[in-house]
Amino acid sequence: MTKVIKYRMTAFALAIALLALMIGWAAQSSWRHIDYLQVKLTREPLESFRAADRFLANLEDLNSILFRYQVNRQTNEWVRFTNGLKKLDVWIDAQTNLTSLEESNLLQQINTNYDAYLAAARKLELKPAESGSSEVIGMGLQEVEHVSRQLRQLDTRLLVAHRESMDQLLDSSRHSLVLLRMTMFAALFTLLVLGTLLAVMVYREMIAPLQRKLLESRAIIERQEKLASLGVLAAGVAHEIRNPLTSIKARLYTQQKTLRPDSPEQKDALVIAKEINRLENIVKDVLQFARPDDPRFTVVQAAVPLQEARDLLAGALEKNNIKLTLELVVDAQVRIDGHQIQQVLINLIQNAAESIERNGAITLRARAGHERLHGQLTPVVIFEVQDTGKGIPPEVQARLFDPFFSTKDTGTGLGLSIAARIMEKHGGTLGFQTQVNHGTIFTVVLPIAG
Repeated sequence: MTKVIKYRMTAFALAIALLALMIGWAAQSSWRHIDYLQVKLTREPLESFRAADRFLANLEDLNSILFRYQVNRQTNEWVRFTNGLKKLDVWIDAQTNLTSLEESNLLQQINTNYDAYLAAARKLELKPAESGSSEVIGMGLQEVEHVSRQLRQLDTRLLVAHRESMDQLLDSSRHSLVLLRMTMFAALFTLLVLGTLLAVMVYREMIAPLQRKLLESRAIIERQEKLASLGVLAAGVAHEIRNPLTSIKARLYTQQKTLRPDSPEQKDALVIAKEINRLENIVKDVLQFARPDDPRFTVVQAAVPLQEARDLLAGALEKNNIKLTLELVVDAQVRIDGHQIQQVLINLIQNAAESIERNGAITLRARAGHERLHGQLTPVVIFEVQDTGKGIPPEVQARLFDPFFSTKDTGTGLGLSIAARIMEKHGGTLGFQTQVNHGTIFTVVLPIAG
């Protein structure tokens, strides 16, 4: 897993965790707010409304008791009146659940008028002889009635203020719940999107490459199995062919000495010798494919094999107006058999030149990267051989590395197979990218030395 993928997955995980916390906070806030509303809209408002109603009823009872006391002057009536006053005083002091400034002001006014009501009632406690006259008592009763009327009005206004406060609380709570609901839905939607993106990223960056590597590994295993079986067969056939060829070549050499120069027989003998040499080269390729030599490793700079291949072939390619250039050489070392890697690069460059035919360019590059070799992500140097040729048709791509498969009339079909075997011995890989009518890039992947 690369650092970029790790950073992306970490960022996605943190974002998902943050959204989960946000959803939990929104849910907790919603439940807490609902509990608060249940308290506010059930117990406290009902108690306030009931207490206000009781205040009015108690005030009317106190007035009635006070008037009866003035009529009959019974002590028990005054005791009842005093107890009622205490209840009202307790109610006023118990009003601590007010939620608005208007309610507080009204309660303060009720408290002030209650003190005035109490003072007026105290005056009526005196006996008629002590109070001066019945006119004074009448004026006291009028004062009590006036203060009672004010208290009733204030209590009515307090009920209205209670109702308005509850309406404001409901509106505020409704708005808060709507915001919390929108926050939860937005967080859930974002969480769903992030989860989808995370799944897509995991599939694209991890699962899909693994599937491709699995398919490539299966193809490599199948190819190696075929190559192993074919190698055993090819080695036996090559040995059986090489021995008769040696005898034929020796006899032909003896016969050529007895032939007259420039005679038809001499010309036929030259053609036969040429074909025998071609057969020997084929047998040599078959034996190299069947039993490739073990590499003799040395550590060199990545630029060395590319420079040698360019110096060796650049002059020959110029005859067909094909330009061979070297660019973007990475400063790294590779552990290779120089002769075998040069053989691979020469084969790739010659194939590229045959694809171009005339008037084109072949570019050699070396770059650093990371590739999965033997099941592990490994730092590597990647040699590239890019051409401007015709590209490789789809029907040829599937059989490109098959032994004895060739699109050339005189080819043995072993060049790329031998190159693949050499790369296998070096612990690397040989691959390609192609587009018809746009060219091909062959890649030689080698692990960095050390």
